[in-house]
Amino acid sequence: MRRKEKLFISSYRIVVVDDEQGIIDSLRLVLSRSGYDVVGCLNPVEAIELIRNEHFDLLILDYIMSPIHGDKVVELVREFNNELYILLLTGHKDMAPPIETIRALDIQGYCEKSDRFDQLLLLIESGIKSIEQMRTIKQFRDGLNKILEAVPKMYQLQPIDRILEGILIEILPIVNSKNAFILVDNPMTELNLNRSLYSGIGSYRSDINSFLSMLAPDIIERIGYSRSKRIRVHYEDSVILPLINEQASTLGVIYVEGSVSIEGLKLLDIYASQASSSLSNAFLHSLVNIKNEELNKTYEQLKNRYLDTIEALRLVVDAKDIYTCGHSERVSQLAMKIGKSLKLNEADIEILRVSGLFHDIGKIGTADDILSKRQKLNREEYEEIKKHPSKGANILSAVSMFQEAVPIVKCHHERIDGTGYPRGLRGEEIPYLAKIISIADSFDAMCSDRSYRCSLTEEQAKEQLIQGAGTQFDREIVFAALRVL
Repeated sequence: MRRKEKLFISSYRIVVVDDEQGIIDSLRLVLSRSGYDVVGCLNPVEAIELIRNEHFDLLILDYIMSPIHGDKVVELVREFNNELYILLLTGHKDMAPPIETIRALDIQGYCEKSDRFDQLLLLIESGIKSIEQMRTIKQFRDGLNKILEAVPKMYQLQPIDRILEGILIEILPIVNSKNAFILVDNPMTELNLNRSLYSGIGSYRSDINSFLSMLAPDIIERIGYSRSKRIRVHYEDSVILPLINEQASTLGVIYVEGSVSIEGLKLLDIYASQASSSLSNAFLHSLVNIKNEELNKTYEQLKNRYLDTIEALRLVVDAKDIYTCGHSERVSQLAMKIGKSLKLNEADIEILRVSGLFHDIGKIGTADDILSKRQKLNREEYEEIKKHPSKGANILSAVSMFQEAVPIVKCHHERIDGTGYPRGLRGEEIPYLAKIISIADSFDAMCSDRSYRCSLTEEQAKEQLIQGAGTQFDREIVFAALRVL
């Protein structure tokens, strides 16, 4: 116990400044016997530079000195060091500085010189206790600041092994340690991955297989005890911290080697709690990603099956009217080319592709005799034909993946002048991509044989587009289509 107390005391440095060598020698002898690390200085000016360049915890200072008095020394020291604990010595009580000066210079105490040093030793012991408390507060404050700085890094979404190593790197300065490891359960064991995840630093830097062979059985036992009891466990000059999640389950442990103070342990508890939360967050994110990948695969399968179904319906429509066979593919291709000439992005080009393929899908519900009629349609028959954009939109609305194509299919027969169908939209009310499909659809229809007329030549169809620019068709898109054609 005496040895520990002496080591504790000797960790504090005291500088004695007095212009009498006898006072310095006497104080050094008395304080050294008590276990303190003492440095003496005769010249107060030199003492200022000594304090500036070296670390001291406590200054014992004579008041009346040459060439400057003690209060001036304190004033100059306080310009660069506000943490130094200062005791002022006076030859006589009447020679002490005013209490206002002592307060202003943050002098912690003073006493009269005497042949006996009992009072001074009591003041020094009191000062050391205050310094120790300030050290503790500073360590705790600095440790909390380090934790606050480390938390955002821990919560960044990154690979688990980097998070584990980051936790160790940030924890070591808090407790002045060099060796540590973290061992946690792997929540993705159903994917045939390792059951445990490990990261070590310092003497524990290795892979998990080598690490397990490094551990003595009693350390493994204490790790298990810490996990099962969910408590901090001390083992020789080290500490084992359980990582506990919000459901009070143990994720794993952090092992930190080295003697840790009570305050350091409190900081470790706080840090371990944050580390547990960050790991839970990372594991949850990994599991969500895995589930999302599974859902995406399922979604892609459903999409492909639905595409197959819609494609089959489209082929049925083509089969119902031999005159329009291949029409949808051509409309899709021409619409995409027009879109590219207008510098549309890839997403819009894809919407044009799908919309072009399925723009007439609503005709699946139209009677065959209407679709193949060679004479002019009567009013009722024409009204039935005009329903196919709405019917097609309803078919595509059944699955969310086609939602962006729905308004395009529904509006591909609308006209700029408002005389189109099914809603009589005009101008900017019509979706931009629907205007492109309208032009591609009309051009291909004009260039195809129909039951009620022969096809036009390409030049005649182009002329029809020009004549319809501004009334049936969007003028800008017409000239983009002509450039493509």
